[in-house]
Amino acid sequence: MGKPCIFAIDLGTSACKVALVGTDGAVLALETEEYPLALLPGGGAEQDPDAWWRAIATAAARLWQTGAAAPGDVKGIGCTAQWSGTVPVDNRGRALSPAIIWMDARGARHVQAATRGWPSVAGYGAGKLFTWLRKTGGIPAGSGKDSIAHILYLRAERPELYAAAACFLEPKDYLNARLTGRLAATVDSIALHWVTDNRDAARVRYDAGLLRAVGVERSKLPEILRSTDIVGELCEEAARDLSLPAGVPVAGGSPDIQSAAVGSGATQDFQAHLYLGTSSWLTCHVPLKKTDIAHNMATLPSAIPGRYFVANEQETAGACLTFLRDNLFYHEDVLGTGPPPKDAYRLFDEAAALAPPGAGGVLFTPWLYGERTPIEDHLVRGGFYNVSLETSRPHLVRAVLEGVALNSRWLLQAMDGFTGRRLDPIRCIGGGARSDVWCQIQADVLGRTIEQVDEPLQANVRGAATIAAVALGLSSFEEAAQRIGVAKTFEPRAETRAVYDRAFAAYQDIYRQNRRIYARLNGAG
Repeated sequence: MGKPCIFAIDLGTSACKVALVGTDGAVLALETEEYPLALLPGGGAEQDPDAWWRAIATAAARLWQTGAAAPGDVKGIGCTAQWSGTVPVDNRGRALSPAIIWMDARGARHVQAATRGWPSVAGYGAGKLFTWLRKTGGIPAGSGKDSIAHILYLRAERPELYAAAACFLEPKDYLNARLTGRLAATVDSIALHWVTDNRDAARVRYDAGLLRAVGVERSKLPEILRSTDIVGELCEEAARDLSLPAGVPVAGGSPDIQSAAVGSGATQDFQAHLYLGTSSWLTCHVPLKKTDIAHNMATLPSAIPGRYFVANEQETAGACLTFLRDNLFYHEDVLGTGPPPKDAYRLFDEAAALAPPGAGGVLFTPWLYGERTPIEDHLVRGGFYNVSLETSRPHLVRAVLEGVALNSRWLLQAMDGFTGRRLDPIRCIGGGARSDVWCQIQADVLGRTIEQVDEPLQANVRGAATIAAVALGLSSFEEAAQRIGVAKTFEPRAETRAVYDRAFAAYQDIYRQNRRIYARLNGAG
């Protein structure tokens, strides 16, 4: 007899992870497969849903070769995925076009038209703002990066595709449709459409008034389930692609932020975790519905039925290191250098450790694709500041790590105010959490204890598997959280406090004094 397990899928921005996870939360085997991202003029960001599926199937084939479990050991399937994306599908759940992902801002002017009015408050019509905040806890972001903005963009600029679509699905819900044939969302995945009444987290439903406000038909949107509901059984075609038995139950699952919270073990109210991946966030569960429009944060339904979490996101974190690697240090062009080494990120850690805290006065702002929180500004851009003839490559690498941490500190200030308490300690997950150097920098810059979770890169698949196990009655959220350990603890060092306080003050000034320049340079005047 093999070990009962969950087949978990984590669909990220740059790659998917496919894992076999025991019902006790132990990751038995994991495989990763990459796929491309297309950045388009006008703020577009798209991916091919069929490329997602091919990558999942390729990773699954390698997964079975590990021998960690047999297909017959799989008791259920759980998915998680990048959030705030849109896949137009036909009535069988097949994609009709590339997916518009969370980085896409082409719907900005259309969502602004739907939410503006007089009198105006923070760019929104006061009456509309009141209604949206009261019912949903938030309002469509003016940056155009929410799911509803994608749909409004398609309705206005690609009307034939809009008309042809039977439904618009989030990436996670698209995967569930490929797995089961059922077009359904969950209470947490549908939230960034901003057309659901979230006043009772245990009874989320579409709101007719909000649908009228954005002009989207209810028929274009999926039914709503809970994350711990069973969407359906694995269909024959998907079973063949994944080498699994048909009929395996598929859980509703959750988007990445919500599943990461579960997979980090931070499931109690006000127990915080910091994610360092392509993007970044700092969040926790809370027992209340609340909104901070000034910092673009709100509490939304979580993967745990009846609970809320704080929704926020910083656009580029690990993506800044990828940019440093692929565009500055190792780029194959007329200047040479060639492809990056496989251990480039380890080399970055070694380089950063050679530079002193504060990176010799060099500051890096990580806004390479705009920003969402704690400021919403899709026109702001990143850069190195205070570079001198003495600046070395280790200074630049450390400045990137510190710049992301300074952005996290900016968000932490807002989070402390939002929750009404000092969030400490903070669990750290994601690919960036594997770096001891970066974890120590985060502790020093934030001034908080950082707990590096065991196997931090596996938090999302752990979360997806836990949700599926709960759906099947094989585990509980409390049991799963107790089994997630901490590998290392990083305490803030008193000797770095002054240098990072000074850097943080300058960091905020850079944004305040230059935001109008960014707006002029990037299309707003």
